[in-house]
Amino acid sequence: MPAMTQLPEAIEIETAPAPDAAVIWLHGLGADGHDFEPVVPQLRLPERLRVRFVFPHAPVRAVTINMGMPMRAWYDIRQLGGGREDEAGIRASQAQVQSLVERAQGRGVAPRRIVLAGFSQGGAIALQAGLRHAERLGGILALSTYLPLAGTLAAERSAANRDTPVFMAHGTQDPMIALARARESRAALEALGYAVEWKEYAMAHSVSGEEIADIAAWLLKLLAAAP
Repeated sequence: MPAMTQLPEAIEIETAPAPDAAVIWLHGLGADGHDFEPVVPQLRLPERLRVRFVFPHAPVRAVTINMGMPMRAWYDIRQLGGGREDEAGIRASQAQVQSLVERAQGRGVAPRRIVLAGFSQGGAIALQAGLRHAERLGGILALSTYLPLAGTLAAERSAANRDTPVFMAHGTQDPMIALARARESRAALEALGYAVEWKEYAMAHSVSGEEIADIAAWLLKLLAAAP
């Protein structure tokens, strides 16, 4: 019998009673689920969309670029800008996101009304999990991030999510994840046939007001159309 994956602790915000849509939003390295709480009112989504935002906390683990000190992280980062990836950590977090998707479904949310979102390494896990999920999801929102385990995606990707909307955005002055690396990730996705909506903003490794407005428009279009 396969081992059960423990659900991560999470903060939840509901935009209306009895939500029938879910956005599972993963924070970046060293942050926690509170990091993107303020985004919910800023998005100004109409109440009729009935969205439950789920902001899970990553587990605390030793992070190599933090001199091995423990911090919240979805996986270890051994060096900035690339290098050998923490495949075990990435896949463990993928399984945690899978468990969050399953919980959302168990609470009555259809897969096509579930969006995976994330910033930085949270965005990497959103791509990792969403593109491999067995059922068609509503969309994937990947901010200031890159495609992890890119070499395995062609073999592991789910046919059900080959046409899932993907929104990627990046800062042109990002010192943490170079714009060129993000562009390479977009190109890798497009080479596999994914339709990526791509945005660039004059900012560093952060989120801007213009970006939030674009995310709101994307989510509104996505969830208003999803059955």
